[in-house]
Amino acid sequence: MEHCKWDPQVGDQTTLAPFPVFISEADWAEVAECAKALGAEVLAAESELLYRTDLHHRLGLPAALRREFARSPRVLETPSFARTMRFDFHFTADGWRVSEVNSDVPGGFSEAEGFAGLMARHFTAARMPGYPASSWAKSVASVLPNGGGVALLSTPGYMEDAQVVAYLAQFLRARGFSTRLIGPSELRWAAGRAFLDGRPDPLAAIVRFYQLEWLTRLPAAGRWPLLLFDGVTPVCNAGRAGLSESKRFPLVCHELRAKLPTFSRLSPEVRDPRDAAFARPDSWVLKASFSNCGDAVIARDWVSRSSWQGAWARALLNPNGWVAQRKFDALRLDTTLGPLTHCLGVYVIDGDVAGAYLRLSRERFVGYTAMDAALLVVKDE
Repeated sequence: MEHCKWDPQVGDQTTLAPFPVFISEADWAEVAECAKALGAEVLAAESELLYRTDLHHRLGLPAALRREFARSPRVLETPSFARTMRFDFHFTADGWRVSEVNSDVPGGFSEAEGFAGLMARHFTAARMPGYPASSWAKSVASVLPNGGGVALLSTPGYMEDAQVVAYLAQFLRARGFSTRLIGPSELRWAAGRAFLDGRPDPLAAIVRFYQLEWLTRLPAAGRWPLLLFDGVTPVCNAGRAGLSESKRFPLVCHELRAKLPTFSRLSPEVRDPRDAAFARPDSWVLKASFSNCGDAVIARDWVSRSSWQGAWARALLNPNGWVAQRKFDALRLDTTLGPLTHCLGVYVIDGDVAGAYLRLSRERFVGYTAMDAALLVVKDE
């Protein structure tokens, strides 16, 4: 409860691994170097992609978001701070691969710092790879040195989102901020400044743990576009984060002037579903352009034949809403619970590597039922 981990069990399965996973200093240094390079490349791509509105439809952005981004050459972006992203790494027989970047609303802070910290107490020869929540709060404080009121916005009814913002709020309060966990209906706007319902003073900042594509479902009266453009109150993360959050992001990278050598080297091949449908479809993974926790990630050997055929039908009817990614096999870890598939999320906050969030699964795919595990770094010998 102290670490806001309110879902230690999903169904009959525990979500906390009873052991840590170790990585050597050399291997962690390699992953961290890659993640830092990836962070810089994504930021460069976003800066250009913000104005390449001709590519936004191919990213699968909802129409309402495309209209807002189409205003970007004429209006200012809402100020932002503490830019946070998480890259999902997988170790394969051919080395590391990166399946995607969670650049809009990455979670996992409590598991990556709180749970891993509790586990690290029992393994004194190892160290934590980083402290993402602490690093994030430090970044916030550097931008807002005078403190003030911070609203942490999440989607009502989603406990997994509520526990992320509740955990982050603890770190802000420790640095002198006042915090309030809110839903979108509690925000009010005046002259571009955000206020809480019934409060006279403007907020110092908003933490948006609310997926960008979900904003379009909100009533226009809520003035959600001010979270992206024309706003005065700073917001974390920036609206442009949704451009690289799209799983179709790799499809448009080759049309940008920005160079993404690390991203190109570590990312599996991706294709528009129409281009992959007749190229051995069983060798691809279908992903919805905007999906969370693997809720719309489908491969032939993970689902029934009818589900697989249905997914391809949906992808071909709405190709901009999906992407086909070349399958790769991550090496499974041999554990006391049997062979487990891994997904190693590495945080990059304001350009610096800030820690890791490790998930393990009994299935071939790491989805919402996966276990959280502590990653600890040990000396090479």
